[in-house]
Amino acid sequence: MELKITDLTKKFQDIAAVDGVSYTLTAGVYGLLGVNGAGKTTLMRMLCTLLRPTSGSITWDGRDIFEMDGEYRRILGYLPQDFGYYPDFTVYDYLMYIASIKGLRPVTAETRAEALLRQVGLAGARNKKMKKLSGGMKRRAGIAQAMLGDPRILILDEPTAGLDPNERIRFRNLISELAEERLVLLSTHIVSDIEYIAGEILLMKDGQIKASGTIQELLAAMPEQVWSVNLPKAEVESYMKSYKVSNVKTVPGGAQLRIISAEKPADDAAPETATLEDLFLDYFGEQVEGDPEI
Repeated sequence: MELKITDLTKKFQDIAAVDGVSYTLTAGVYGLLGVNGAGKTTLMRMLCTLLRPTSGSITWDGRDIFEMDGEYRRILGYLPQDFGYYPDFTVYDYLMYIASIKGLRPVTAETRAEALLRQVGLAGARNKKMKKLSGGMKRRAGIAQAMLGDPRILILDEPTAGLDPNERIRFRNLISELAEERLVLLSTHIVSDIEYIAGEILLMKDGQIKASGTIQELLAAMPEQVWSVNLPKAEVESYMKSYKVSNVKTVPGGAQLRIISAEKPADDAAPETATLEDLFLDYFGEQVEGDPEI
């Protein structure tokens, strides 16, 4: 089980949305982390054969995925950031419709749909119309459709976008459950989505993979250090302008700042253990939200 990306580039006119990406993925959960506009969706659409690259290649166990065509898509499950559905379909009808598009036999489709409805916690909503579902329930219906063909590759683009904290936790647990003996690639700009479930993280910026590894490896290689500094209120604004500040906490008489800096920002600054959120800020600066994804 090997999905190999080699020198992959996708240009839209003169803009390289994906620029010379090379990476090899095997079984396990991978987190693709970056701000909106980093090129994550473009990369994922190429991995799903929805976009052809300008140059470079993608192979599955040594075979070009575009030449494999339908054979590749049969082993692929994909949940896009925004997936379409007929609003008057019930959840069960929606799954059966997608199963027919995937070419599943009716008996197989019925068995699979029923099992997935239970697995994603929608068995009680099987006859509810899609337009009546909450955001979290729609995302769960989306992952159910992605799993209909029992795929070996599962690609999820911003799967928790717009969900409340409880639904995000439920979704993360579901992804962990589905990840056994599969290759799962999860794209997000929400750090907590991948902090607990991804075995390996890829940091994407300006169309390139800037760094990759386990959380521990990435934190160990972090070029700057994290500090905690207590400041009077009058000095806070100056520090906010001069340093990367990942957190501000109000304390009596002022504020406690969590600062990312190669040098000690103040004489009484105390070193802190870096987190994935600190790493995100170090690589991506203030761009927690950005331009629409390309």
